[in-house]
This record gives sequence, C-alpha cells and structure tokens, in this order.
Amino acid sequence: MYLPSLFGEDLFDNWFDDFDRAFYPAKSTAQQKTHGLMRTDVVEKDDHYELNVDLPGYKKEDIELSLDQGYLKISAKKDQNTEEKNKEGKVIRRERYSGSMARSFYVGDDITEEDVQAKFENGVLTVSVPKKDVQKAVPEKKTIAIEG
Repeated sequence: MYLPSLFGEDLFDNWFDDFDRAFYPAKSTAQQKTHGLMRTDVVEKDDHYELNVDLPGYKKEDIELSLDQGYLKISAKKDQNTEEKNKEGKVIRRERYSGSMARSFYVGDDITEEDVQAKFENGVLTVSVPKKDVQKAVPEKKTIAIEG
C-alpha cells in the first residue's frame, strides 16, 4: 500500500524521535536538521561528469561555485528567519531548512574555472566538469656511455 509523503521519508520518523535521542544523544540537533541536504547525483558521460544538486527553495544568487586546489566547492546560503509568527499565525513546526551549507568534490588539479559549466533551473543545479586525460609520465630512457 502506498502511503502519502506526509510521513516524511520513513513512516516511523516522528514516532521514534524520542527513542533515537535517548540512545544516541551525540546526534546533534544541527545534524538532524541538515539530514539529506544537497543531495547530489553524479553521472559519468563520455567526455564529462555531470553533477545534479538538489537545492529547492534557493535562488541563483544564493549559490556559489568555486575551485580551490582541485576541489569544486558548492555552497548555498539562505537567510534564516527566526520569527515565530507570520501573517497567517504562529509557526508550530519548521521543517524547511534555512541557513548555509557547503559540499565539495575533488575534480583534479588540471580543471580550471573556464572548464566548468553550470546552470540552475527548477531548484536543481547542474554542473558539468570535463574529463581530462591524465598524462602518464613516460619514463625517460637513460643510457650510460661506454668508454673505449
């Protein structure tokens, strides 16, 4: 039987929250809130890799891509609204994430900013990183001169 998604990812998520906290107190509230953020699919194509990053509710201006020492860093920041009331009434439960998050992927030292292409549509950031052939070092043949 198919259950509607009002239960979240798992039917028992809310039922076992207290049980989970009692046995695993090291799990912080921040970890619980950020679970599943920046879900990413990495697809290998013939000449490039494609990263599809879910960023629902973010705008293009909220997202930043950078390259640093061979790592592609994706960061997103959303203003956090700590107000407990809105114009419709009191907020009882807040499940939508608000804050900043980042994720990085090693793409290699040969990749430059000009090589990477990105677009953001319908809450999905698509990043294309080309495959670059790694030049294997050809061992240089060294000879020893023979006298005589």
